[in-house]
Amino acid sequence: MFFKVKQMPYFSVVIPLYNKENYIAKTLDSVLGQTFTDFEVIIVNDVSTDNSLAVAQRFTNDRIRIIYHEQNKGLSASRNTGIKNSQAEFVAFLDADDLWQPQFLEKIFELTVNYPNAGLFATKYDMLYPNNILIDSHLPLKNGIIKNFFDKERRQHIYCYSSICIKKNVFEKVGMFDEKITMGEDVDFNVRANLDYQLAYFSIPLACITVYSENQITHSSLKGKVIMDHNKYERENPNNQELKKYLDFHRYTMAKRYKMGGNIDDYRTLLKAIDLKNLNYKQRILLMVPAFVLRLIKKIKAQLHKRGLNPTSY
Repeated sequence: MFFKVKQMPYFSVVIPLYNKENYIAKTLDSVLGQTFTDFEVIIVNDVSTDNSLAVAQRFTNDRIRIIYHEQNKGLSASRNTGIKNSQAEFVAFLDADDLWQPQFLEKIFELTVNYPNAGLFATKYDMLYPNNILIDSHLPLKNGIIKNFFDKERRQHIYCYSSICIKKNVFEKVGMFDEKITMGEDVDFNVRANLDYQLAYFSIPLACITVYSENQITHSSLKGKVIMDHNKYERENPNNQELKKYLDFHRYTMAKRYKMGGNIDDYRTLLKAIDLKNLNYKQRILLMVPAFVLRLIKKIKAQLHKRGLNPTSY
């Protein structure tokens, strides 16, 4: 008697799903339309309360599996569930409202072959704003291994979590996504992964992320949110100056959000930890201006986005 051995897919595509009924069909179509076809799709339904699950269930492709959380656990837990249930050596992530160009997995495959010692593989990405305004991230990086990741990342995001693929043994060494962190969880994992592994990069945008209208930041929207422990990584890497600058930049971005939301105690805590020499003069000024000025700048940036312009986040 002979048994057919099931071949493991090259990629596992993890899609966390929570209340994305208007997007998930296009997201799945973009995955199933890939020119590279050796993959599985793991949808993690995080107890959606809209019609998202029903839409996903209409896709009967045998490469798609749906895993169900019994209670809502959040984005990090959904990604971790997908990782734990993945069969492939390489795990790619895609948010349920984002899209891939048809060549995305093909290009990631080439990166895994050409840079076998890397642990992370990513492409540039576009940002889709309301009214179908598509904006390029304008990041001038060359193809290949990214050197000085933390220096480049604090200038502008190199990748997002819809344009990244990670070798599974990376999670075994640096750990999974921290489920206790509820705001900026991507940054925490970025630090751990990029401290220990190389990033291989392709500089043409092959992913597109959906950016919603600028939401108002309020005290209630920030209440109870947990951010990463910046101090922990400084203590563990006291001589890494580029990491320190990157952590201070993230403190700066979070401090502005706290000030706009009226969380003054949290703003002051972060401010005390920032070495102001690690910020440029514009950033130092923005850190000190009143909250209403920050909110005005945020509104102006939103208007510029509607016109297809992409000002820096500084």
